[in-house]
Amino acid sequence: MTLPLQITFRNMDSSEIAEEWIRSEAAKLDTFYNRIMSCRVAVEMLHQHQRRGNPFHIRIDLTLPGTELVVKRAPSLGIRARQLGEAEVTKHLKVETPHKDLRLAIGDAFKVAGRRLQDYARRQRGDVKSHEPLPVAQVSKLLEDEGYGFLTTDDGREIYFHKDSVLNRAFHRLKVGAIVTFAEELGEKGPQASTVRIVNKRGSRQAAGKAAASAD
Repeated sequence: MTLPLQITFRNMDSSEIAEEWIRSEAAKLDTFYNRIMSCRVAVEMLHQHQRRGNPFHIRIDLTLPGTELVVKRAPSLGIRARQLGEAEVTKHLKVETPHKDLRLAIGDAFKVAGRRLQDYARRQRGDVKSHEPLPVAQVSKLLEDEGYGFLTTDDGREIYFHKDSVLNRAFHRLKVGAIVTFAEELGEKGPQASTVRIVNKRGSRQAAGKAAASAD
């Protein structure tokens, strides 16, 4: 890796064994793409007041030539919130903890990062058609205090996204109706959007499609 690996622990003490796991997994990323410019990993323990069953939030930020990849592995509440209603989300979070084990959480996050890097490397090699435009969607719902929202795609699907998936830390600039491009991946509870990029605040999808195609 070109630049030093940065590891941050939040709401928990730093852990030498966790750092060893992260360094081991990060070293493997070079096998997928060898031009990684920086890698930042944040490990956060959620609901610290619970002595057991604490889920872990793992975020990996990879800086690559011309772009940034963000991988976030944590319980996805978007779809469940819609199904249960906001009042029930907290109760179900307490009993549904997909990443009870820190080692598993780290491994899951880096597996996703590896797949994302493979996709990016294929695009760089031209294995994927360079003129293929990125998907375009419209921001249909924002829960700013909770740090997530939903996109509506051209085919009418609603896709969850987290604030950390918005490039350039631009989540606060989003408004309902904004046009964005995004990459789709499978999250814990179904499809979710990553690498969300604002095309314009309110504009035509045709213009957004042209912008996405030129970006490729």
